[in-house]
Amino acid sequence: MNVMDFNVKRFAADAGTFLSRAVQFTEEKLGQAEKTELDANLENLLTKAENTKIWTEKIMKQTEVLLQPNPNVRIEEFLYEKLEKKAPTRMNNHELLGQYMIDSATDFGPGTAYGNALAKCGETQKQIGSGEREFIQSTAINFLTPFRNFLEGDFKTISKERKLLQNKRLDLDAAKTRLKKARVAEAKAAQLNQCQPSGENPMVNFSYMLNYLHVKWLKMWAEEVTKAEQELRITQSEFDRQAEITRLLLEGISGTHAHHLRCLNDFVEAQATYYAQCYQYLLDLQKQLGSFPSTFSSNNNQTSTSSLPSISVPSIPISTSLPTQANSVVTSGFSELRASSGSRKARVLYDYDAADSSELSLLADEVITVYSVPGMDSDWLMGQRGNQKGRVPITYLELLN
Repeated sequence: MNVMDFNVKRFAADAGTFLSRAVQFTEEKLGQAEKTELDANLENLLTKAENTKIWTEKIMKQTEVLLQPNPNVRIEEFLYEKLEKKAPTRMNNHELLGQYMIDSATDFGPGTAYGNALAKCGETQKQIGSGEREFIQSTAINFLTPFRNFLEGDFKTISKERKLLQNKRLDLDAAKTRLKKARVAEAKAAQLNQCQPSGENPMVNFSYMLNYLHVKWLKMWAEEVTKAEQELRITQSEFDRQAEITRLLLEGISGTHAHHLRCLNDFVEAQATYYAQCYQYLLDLQKQLGSFPSTFSSNNNQTSTSSLPSISVPSIPISTSLPTQANSVVTSGFSELRASSGSRKARVLYDYDAADSSELSLLADEVITVYSVPGMDSDWLMGQRGNQKGRVPITYLELLN
């Protein structure tokens, strides 16, 4: 029973405090009550903390979009995280593309030029996909996790203490208002006590009676002056204490910025490593594919430069680019062969599948006889292997001395 009485009293006290804060807040919004302003330094710290929270949320969300553009997958990963279950492992886009290329190479035949190129591209795409997976994992641990910890930890604590500071300020201003009303009531009571009625006029006596009752009501406020002053001292002390606690937490925002700066450096380093890996993978792939730029367009009697432009990498010269080498070879050896109208032995550099019956299929490293025929396109020669003859692309050949 005593516990119940205590709970009822506490509930009533909490309800009274809540009502007092609500009245004070409403009167402040209506301009009918004074409001204690925070000092400029504390206001600046509060603004800095709020801005930090806003921009941290935006940066974190956009980073998540960068790492996983598919919103459905992001939702799925979020649900697995909340359920504390491991999300199923799936291929990323680069790995999936690489697998498709490898499968198609198997179907077309890895011994063919196209199949061989598809296989090399597929392996490179898988390497890029693996690098992307490592980049995402590193970013999640070293960049996103600290940002999320700030929002779900430090800033929640700051928000809690800031709300408590707001309540303490409302209590302080409500105490100031009560003290002000009590002093006004005390002054009016003193003034009315000095005005005694004179004569036998009933209206005067009735008026005095009303004033007397009004004074009795005002005296109830007057008796609260001492209590209001004591309450004001208590609320002022609690407000100052809460303001100091909040200030100390807000000053930690500078440390948060320093921590996020280190996380940002880690993110940039991981990103630089990932892009450097991708660049190196593609550079190696370009060198491997340097032998395949012209033949597919040559099958349709078109020049290589009009159909398959070579890959250019900014600021880094690539000495193995095929068009340059092929053109130099054509200029030196093959032009002499055409002029002499003779024949030469040539080694086949890469496998080549004939597009029609007028062409000759080739195998890498075999040696054939080549010669020129009047009126033939400059990118082609006639090749002969035993009794087999047909057109062959010069970019697949190396003339032997």
